[in-house]
Amino acid sequence: MAQEELKMPKMGESVHEATIIRWLKNEGEMVEADETLLEIATDKVDSEVPSTSAGILVKKLFNDGDVVQVGTVIAIISTDGSAPSPSSNGSAKVESPAPAPVAAPVMAAAPVVAAAPAPVATTIQSNGVRFYSPLVRTIASTEGISQGELDTIPGTGAEGRVTKNDILGFVDLKKKGGAPAPMPVAAPVAAPATVSAAPAPTNGQKPSTSLSGDVEIVEMDRMRKLIADHMVMSKHTSPHVTSYVEADVTNLVMWRERIKKSFEKRENEKITYTPIFIEAIAKAIKDFPMINVSVEGTKIIIKKNINIGMATALPSGNLIVPVIKNADRLNLIGITKAVNDLANRARQNKLQPDEIQGGTYTLTNVGSFGNVMGTPIINQPQVAIMAVGAIKKKPAVIETPQGDAIGIRHMMFLSMSYDHRVVDGSLGGSFIRRVADYLEQFDLNREI
Repeated sequence: MAQEELKMPKMGESVHEATIIRWLKNEGEMVEADETLLEIATDKVDSEVPSTSAGILVKKLFNDGDVVQVGTVIAIISTDGSAPSPSSNGSAKVESPAPAPVAAPVMAAAPVVAAAPAPVATTIQSNGVRFYSPLVRTIASTEGISQGELDTIPGTGAEGRVTKNDILGFVDLKKKGGAPAPMPVAAPVAAPATVSAAPAPTNGQKPSTSLSGDVEIVEMDRMRKLIADHMVMSKHTSPHVTSYVEADVTNLVMWRERIKKSFEKRENEKITYTPIFIEAIAKAIKDFPMINVSVEGTKIIIKKNINIGMATALPSGNLIVPVIKNADRLNLIGITKAVNDLANRARQNKLQPDEIQGGTYTLTNVGSFGNVMGTPIINQPQVAIMAVGAIKKKPAVIETPQGDAIGIRHMMFLSMSYDHRVVDGSLGGSFIRRVADYLEQFDLNREI
């Protein structure tokens, strides 16, 4: 019987394993070449794995929920259409390898969503409450480890963080009937006397939620859990400051209205405001490179590449952040094509893991929901994120050679949240003002 091995595909330079979400075919069923066999999830994005050949699915070597290393054989396909015989003569018997006890990977960042790498460590916060990464929480949930048990695990990572190896070691010890030594928890830091704060539970646990009345309980889906963990981690990591500026984008609006039909006819692409915003942000980063950084301990890492992430709403209501790499090297046509391609494939769940990582700055368009401004949460490990609001017609003062006048202008708010550890008010305020300047000075006669 001619057989072919189906291997877990490579999904990016930094992706080494994936979790099988579910098989779409059963053993003994016919499959066509390029027909989807199973769905998988990495810590970046969900994907589909197609069959490499037509034939019969003879054997599934892993089950739903298993974590598999890239390059590992996950299924056997009979390419001559014959099924294996159950006889004992040794013909066509397939042994299932025992998968290594590794934990299900989780998605990092979404800002807003979705798609920055999630840390594999747990930080002990200054208020005594431990923050656990999505990876650690996933392992705990899978292995049935309670919150109380999780809090007792000693961390070997930096600043007492609990790593994947720590929790896996705890799992092994628990199965053997042992128990780890309890981890000392740092004493809470008292709030200044001048600050009024709501009392926190003294036992370090979250307050219980009242379920009285008419309620419906809905379990978070996988992506929502990852987004929630990533947003909480970001707030714990970075002291957020948000600056605002209002911009007159009348020239930009009039220019787009004038060229959008001819642009679509010529390029077979619709041009939205997003590529124009990304172009302005890339220019401003060139002017203020210290906004294009990340923080590692006490070190500031300056990123030479300008990779702009754009928050994209999915049909499920979740968000994901595909990244336009080297946005400063693309002209407006190139940025437009990249924006449309990534947004379309994001909504179809066809992004590759590498396409939602490596961002150095993020843009989110709250105006697409009719909002005029927002206070976005930083997409770690970046240090800043910009929200652009809805463009509204407003009466505004116009300076003319004949004096000031009142006119109808297209106005919008820009808001930027930034990490006050490394971005002070001067840099943050100057950067967002520079982006607004580029938008306000948009050339009404620009050719494209």
